Amino acid sequence: MIVPFTKAAACGNDFLMVDGTVAPADIAELTRRLCDRHNGIGADGVEWLFATDDADVYARLINADGSDAEISGNGTRCVAAYLCAERGRETFRIRTGAGIKTCTLTARAGSRYDFEVAMGKPEVGDEKMLRISSGETRGTPVSMGNPHFVIFVDAFPARWQQHAAEIQREGGFPGGVNVEFVRVHDSHHLEVRFFERGVGETQSSGTGSSASAAAAIANGRAQSPVRIETAGGLQVVRWEDELYLRGSAELICRGEFFGQD
Repeated sequence: MIVPFTKAAACGNDFLMVDGTVAPADIAELTRRLCDRHNGIGADGVEWLFATDDADVYARLINADGSDAEISGNGTRCVAAYLCAERGRETFRIRTGAGIKTCTLTARAGSRYDFEVAMGKPEVGDEKMLRISSGETRGTPVSMGNPHFVIFVDAFPARWQQHAAEIQREGGFPGGVNVEFVRVHDSHHLEVRFFERGVGETQSSGTGSSASAAAAIANGRAQSPVRIETAGGLQVVRWEDELYLRGSAELICRGEFFGQD
């Protein structure tokens, strides 16, 4: 079993693009093997690409642990970079589990592509108190087509990853949740840390950056546009008729994974 792949990364959030026609019945198990950073290729997830009549491609995202996810903003940009290299166009409609997202190329330098993605209208809930084993935590639930819990902090806790994992386990989110810790530097500058469903800590997150900006704007902590500083790089979010996410995606390599039947 040979699986061709293309690897790309968006602000340190890395994904594999794989043609869906080679997907086996147990797509979750193969995804886990592909994403294994020691015995596989290594990635935060796989964007399995299928033909569809209503968009340029249908991208089914499966996380590194084999679980399905509705969408990744960074993963969608990686798919757009892959399509741009393959087809030579500047605008793509990509069907995701959270609907069709339009990606527009804004710049290109070699294998690096900058896109703005129309992410849709965020749904920002009221602040919520969670009681977990480490204590009480206040945060803002946000949906970007996938669930987020945004926590504003003055400084990132020393054990924020463990705290985020407790929220995922004990916070009462039956479908799971992505957790963001957010520092507000000023009204147009946020710094964010991400702990995602099915992956854990990631260098960046497109939907997480979007959710963080949406929560900050809705709560009066920020104004559009907002620069999102992450461990993997910078993204920019603006909120007008809908929310728009701008950032880069870089094609890293192509190859073949030698699986076993």
